[in-house]
Amino acid sequence: MSKPGPVSATRTATHYGEIARGCVMRLKYGRRVALARTMAKAMARKVEEGREDAPLIVPVPLHRWRLWKRGFNQSGLLAKEVGRLSGHEVAMDALHRHRATQPLKQMSVNQRWNMVRGAFEADQRLVKDRTIMIVDDVRTSGSTLNACANALLRAGARRVEALVWSRVVH
Repeated sequence: MSKPGPVSATRTATHYGEIARGCVMRLKYGRRVALARTMAKAMARKVEEGREDAPLIVPVPLHRWRLWKRGFNQSGLLAKEVGRLSGHEVAMDALHRHRATQPLKQMSVNQRWNMVRGAFEADQRLVKDRTIMIVDDVRTSGSTLNACANALLRAGARRVEALVWSRVVH
């Protein structure tokens, strides 16, 4: 039996299949940023499921070099739109990726965990005693979301949840 991770709940809009993958690829690499609005509509419907308190919505951050190269953070676009649609507060700077990491797509689960471990820092002033909802495009192994959650919990977050467009089901 595996040990539970620091993310207490994960909500997903879709399972990772041909259509969901196409949306992610067009958003991230095709620069079709308008897709974020459509994707966020499906995600925003999941925010209130089982809700006991209002979450602070926080995107998974990109390292500054990747942000500079891509020109935008797809998770940031999704988080802003989810916040707008759900009426919940969004904190774009609550979480920082202070160490650059390689793309995870060809890595094993252990390699992914090792790559992102310690790569994130959270702003205690923004997250202390709050329920945080981390927003990302795809959950594959959960390593990035768990690394973010660990940083948020170290900074005093009360609870960390995740909201993703698509989840890879093995």
